[in-house]
Amino acid sequence: MAYSVKNSAVVKVAGLSVAMLLAGCSHDQHYKREVNGNEEYLDAPALSQLNVPQGMILPLESGNYVVPQGRSQGAVGKQLDIRPPMQALSLLNGSRAQFQGTTGTLQIANTGSSLWGQTIAALRANNFAIAQQDDAGQQLTTDWISWNRPDEDHQYRGRYQVSVVTQGYEQTLMVKPLALEQKGQAVTSPSEIQRYTAQLLNVISAQINTVETNRQNAAAASRTGMIDVQSGADDTGLANLIIRAPFDVTWQRLPKALPLAGMTISDSNRADGSLQVSYSDLSSSQWAALGATDPQLVEGKYKLQVGDLGNRSSLQFIDPKGHILTQSQNDALVAVLQAALNK
Repeated sequence: MAYSVKNSAVVKVAGLSVAMLLAGCSHDQHYKREVNGNEEYLDAPALSQLNVPQGMILPLESGNYVVPQGRSQGAVGKQLDIRPPMQALSLLNGSRAQFQGTTGTLQIANTGSSLWGQTIAALRANNFAIAQQDDAGQQLTTDWISWNRPDEDHQYRGRYQVSVVTQGYEQTLMVKPLALEQKGQAVTSPSEIQRYTAQLLNVISAQINTVETNRQNAAAASRTGMIDVQSGADDTGLANLIIRAPFDVTWQRLPKALPLAGMTISDSNRADGSLQVSYSDLSSSQWAALGATDPQLVEGKYKLQVGDLGNRSSLQFIDPKGHILTQSQNDALVAVLQAALNK
């Protein structure tokens, strides 16, 4: 019994030590910004004058091999911030993002849409408070925006001037920093000011891009109407399904359609057009409600590969054993997917 009590105490102390260590580490984010390795190079001796023994004749000197003396005035070792500068991203079609000093700009074609209205909506969608707003001049000043980055020990907050300038066929969104603080102290480092100015510019453009993408997808879906599904084959002769709708529309409708066919999505990757699903057979009443018959698939995990064929899409099923479904299995899924996609 004495041993078990002692052992328990040791475990508790060890557990407490680990918890304290983790708690301490959770507040120290320097490791995300500093060089990984030792700093012995900082202790390297400085260059010294070559002492030539008396009577030795040296070859002629060449300036090509002279190492210039240099003095570093910036941070070194663990104090050096190795993070790359934040870049302003051109997320919108046909846009150009750049920096002029610490002011970020995003230039896009003037398509007639209100970039100013989209900017206001983007700020509100991200809960960024506006201190002053001039709709006539298309210029505003934000309230303090508190940033939350996992690579900072102490978070920053900033205030910005946001404006939209329209010139002919081009609109320019400008984000100018007014103040940046950390721990209540003003930050004057140009790289840090640019980092958080770029972050606001990217947040705005990302939100505008998301809204525009959703609008285009909804418009495409409404134009498509009923979707036809046919059985087919790829270039290698392997069976697949052909969906008479563009990739964007197909990808948008699948998350709602597949569960109606007993397929639950566990993972998806639009970049490579893949979906991971788990299939469970439906009851006879559920198949009847869908308006299709049981395709007699084996229950389990399937991979779906969606291909872009221009105005059509391909859909290929890979069963739990890694085999592509046969032609007859795809034929059985035609009515099922057509009913599910058009519900």
